[in-house]
Amino acid sequence: MLGEAVSNILQFHSYLQSRTDVRVRDYPLMQSPIEMTTILAAYAFFSVYVGPRWMANRKPFHLNTAMIIYNLSMVLLNAYIVYEFMMSGWATTFTWRCDLIDTSSSPQALRMIRVAWLFYFSKYIELLDTVFFVLRKKQSQITFLHVFHHAFMPWTWWWGITLTPAGGMGCFHAMVNATVHVIMYFYYGLSAAGPRFQKYLWWKKYMTAIQLIQFVLVSIHISQYYFMEKCDYQVPLWIHLIWMYGVFFFLLFSNFWVQAYIRGKRLPSANHNPKQNGSLAEPITVVANGKHMENGNAHHYTNGKIVLGKVKEI
Repeated sequence: MLGEAVSNILQFHSYLQSRTDVRVRDYPLMQSPIEMTTILAAYAFFSVYVGPRWMANRKPFHLNTAMIIYNLSMVLLNAYIVYEFMMSGWATTFTWRCDLIDTSSSPQALRMIRVAWLFYFSKYIELLDTVFFVLRKKQSQITFLHVFHHAFMPWTWWWGITLTPAGGMGCFHAMVNATVHVIMYFYYGLSAAGPRFQKYLWWKKYMTAIQLIQFVLVSIHISQYYFMEKCDYQVPLWIHLIWMYGVFFFLLFSNFWVQAYIRGKRLPSANHNPKQNGSLAEPITVVANGKHMENGNAHHYTNGKIVLGKVKEI
């Protein structure tokens, strides 16, 4: 029985290797799903078990400088990803309608493959969002959905660029997501810079609107597939999954917008003062959009996930 199971796993592994696009096979973390699954499992284990226990009897780290550098670096990285997506087809040869997967080895196709892989790899860098929470003892921010989203995104994208690295209309949502991350990480960078930058963060309310626009654009673009007389997109399963993702998150963010900005139901304030190492923890006020305001200083945002109506991290 065990031998048969092992044999089936090995056969499936060989099948994946044979299906992996040869143009992306030599990129880091693309040789096997085992590597990336191991990394993401270790991330989840650290986030919910090892990290919190290691920090239990330690004071939180003050990482404002590191967070500023990290967030602004992510702004630059995502801006570069957007530029490369545009130059790889979206601003040059794509029709923005039924754009098929490019199976050639043309310079444009190879450029698209590189940026698709870079977008995938950026999701591993974003795991640092959670590491910062752990080291700063913001464990309340590390919800199940937060960890699931950070782990699930790179896991699913591995399958996407394994089969369709030059994804045509199926990569539009990645370009839009990277665009949103330019804005979001810029906001987080200013927030981490301290109270003197608060006057420049008057647009915090519109962060949710930016998210809604993202999901509207993704959903409208991918919905064209269902109304075209003919579109021979090579992997229609991706179309269905992208459409479901866009609609699902649009509904969740819309519900938050209604509750927070139309009905005025802000999230309740709560002061948490647990004694740790003989001192009181800083009071935290929870405000709309899942942001946190500590002692009147910078708002700390999680990067775009949703938990029971709260906007967590993006």
